[in-house]
Amino acid sequence: MRVYKKGQTAIVEFENSFYELEVNNWDHFINRSGLFAFVKKQIKTAKVASKKILENIEAPIGTQEVWAAGVTYLRSKEARMDEAKASGGDVFYNKVYDADRPELFFKATSQRVVGMGEAINIRKDSEWDVPEPELTLLINSAGEIQGYTIGNDVSSRSIEGENPLYLPQAKMFEKCASLGPCIYIPETALPAETEIEIEIARDNKVMYGGKVAIGMMKRTHTELIAYLFRECDFPKGVFLMTGTCLVPDDDFTLKLGDKITITISPIGTLINYVSMKTANIKN
Repeated sequence: MRVYKKGQTAIVEFENSFYELEVNNWDHFINRSGLFAFVKKQIKTAKVASKKILENIEAPIGTQEVWAAGVTYLRSKEARMDEAKASGGDVFYNKVYDADRPELFFKATSQRVVGMGEAINIRKDSEWDVPEPELTLLINSAGEIQGYTIGNDVSSRSIEGENPLYLPQAKMFEKCASLGPCIYIPETALPAETEIEIEIARDNKVMYGGKVAIGMMKRTHTELIAYLFRECDFPKGVFLMTGTCLVPDDDFTLKLGDKITITISPIGTLINYVSMKTANIKN
């Protein structure tokens, strides 16, 4: 089951059919236990729609916070160590990969999140920027996974590499995150062989591509959630990006107009472009 957000409407895709549900409060709609069963019951009396209704869908977020986990894959650890060598910060990424406590950080308010087909930003004061494709969990206020979406954790590797204490500036800025195209709500958890795939295109040429199974994560989703909820309450639920293993080579940086395509089956495909308004144009 997939649920898309469009204004005050939840568009439900279930068994190759589409349904419209009027939603007065998106936060309340998605923050519940048994979300799959609830939505399945609601569509029994819902208006049937065509696939065309999926035009102009929005990021499937209300006013939830977006958090992220770092260094959850070996490739991510290696990339972070490489970028932080000059500052002497590489040792910290090595330590956190093996530590009991994971790296968790606040990523974005809903204001700074964009959705399908929208522009993401890279910082004007950054010279090395990458997208980070991540399986993202929808977690209710009780700490239960209710669904999944695709996340793009846009990052400045130059700022983060300069000093680990600059992580907030490397990660948090306007349009620094993308979510979508929907919330995938299964009856059971996603299997470990589920793959995350990314393609970055520039002038119709593929500049980078790759895929990885989520089973390659060192940490489990329940482990990350347990640490996130230790001292934080999320009355409206929360979105948690679970880290990336797909990191372009060190000589790659995003440029104006790049097209970023992230696919996680069976969630779908999330497409974004580098913003023309605030992008740092690099030669």
